[in-house]
Amino acid sequence: MIIAVDGPAASGKGTLAKRLARHFGLAHLDTGSLYRAAALHAIEADGDPSDPRVAEAAARRVTAADLGDERLRGEMVGQGASIVAAIPGVRAALLRFQRDFAEHPPDGARGAVLDGRDIGTVICPGADVKLFITASLEARAVRRFQELRQRGQITIYDSVLQDLEQRDARDSERRTAPLVAAPDAFVLDTTHLDADAAFAAAVKHVETKLAGKRR
Repeated sequence: MIIAVDGPAASGKGTLAKRLARHFGLAHLDTGSLYRAAALHAIEADGDPSDPRVAEAAARRVTAADLGDERLRGEMVGQGASIVAAIPGVRAALLRFQRDFAEHPPDGARGAVLDGRDIGTVICPGADVKLFITASLEARAVRRFQELRQRGQITIYDSVLQDLEQRDARDSERRTAPLVAAPDAFVLDTTHLDADAAFAAAVKHVETKLAGKRR
């Protein structure tokens, strides 16, 4: 079973994807971490993440061991990830990693939940369930601002808002695998939902879809 969870930054898709994986006993892959790892490799090499040659070389060095690196959560790496993700060669380099995870989940799991920007449209277009998680820009900015403050990072709301606006533009306007809801995705707006309410709505949809497939 494959569940695809897509959506813009700070929409809550990562938290939701992890809970769905635990609930249904599936493996979980935060595909955004792959792009963050590629950005980190580029930065560590003193390269420019926006340079296709640098970014593609960095993407080819990404392994599963990179995904647990705490440095991936840094704001500079996050901004770099949004930049490298717009480079077609980077996406091509990471495509097989994501599909292999979906087709052969680790630890004997009976399926996988993948969250990102193009799971339901490009990576796993045949996923059993597709969710597109969204929220207003302002709501997402507040969430990201609070998240950063809880990590002890000094930031201001206006900067976070501007960063999300720029990421949204890059994700939606890129020519390769732009951020867009798959035609058959269930769109869940979490602007006025807390994590528990969003989870309940997602579980209900997944169970309904799976029940329909069993008939």
